[in-house]
Amino acid sequence: MDAAFAPLAEQPFTVGGCTYCYTDTDLGALAGPAHQVPEELISFVASESTDHWDDFTALYRRMTPRIVRQLATGQLHVDHGLVASRLLAAGWRNWTMPEQEALESVWHAWWRSALHEYPGTEPVTGVLETISVSTGSLSPWLAVWAETRTEAAGRHLSDALDDWLFEGRLTDLRFGFYNELHATSELLTWLLSLEEDRIGAAQLIEVERIAYS
Repeated sequence: MDAAFAPLAEQPFTVGGCTYCYTDTDLGALAGPAHQVPEELISFVASESTDHWDDFTALYRRMTPRIVRQLATGQLHVDHGLVASRLLAAGWRNWTMPEQEALESVWHAWWRSALHEYPGTEPVTGVLETISVSTGSLSPWLAVWAETRTEAAGRHLSDALDDWLFEGRLTDLRFGFYNELHATSELLTWLLSLEEDRIGAAQLIEVERIAYS
């Protein structure tokens, strides 16, 4: 990602924003070399509302490699759905092709890594929410999960179902900070397509009840 975003990171940049929340020193630091921006400011950029910046899209795009790296390594304590929503707001699908491809490559690598490690640095549902909301679809990521027949992937699925089935959340499950992706239909179709040994009996009964009620 650093290489793909290097032309943007090295360009002269001016940051304007809410001077009630951020000092001139903060804004100056954000305008400096992207790799030198203090980590605490990265978390603010990742989570702050878009109207706090004069040019949110340009700032978020410039900080994306830092934000994504910290998120994927468990160092960014910001809601996964919020990061995905901010990427959508920044219009990442309109960025340069090298930038888009770099981000997609990270999503694929992060997802496969998460499925092969248990316990991970964070619940696998957070990873799935980030990549599915930002790309607009669950299907390709669920297909990878179905193909991954490791013990880690199975335990992640059991944990995810515990989360999704809690208090009937799966009946109307939405991903993204602003509920951009309605996940219920895709998830139910996928869960019912899995081999019988992939889901515990009690969980499967509840999934079927939701699907056929």
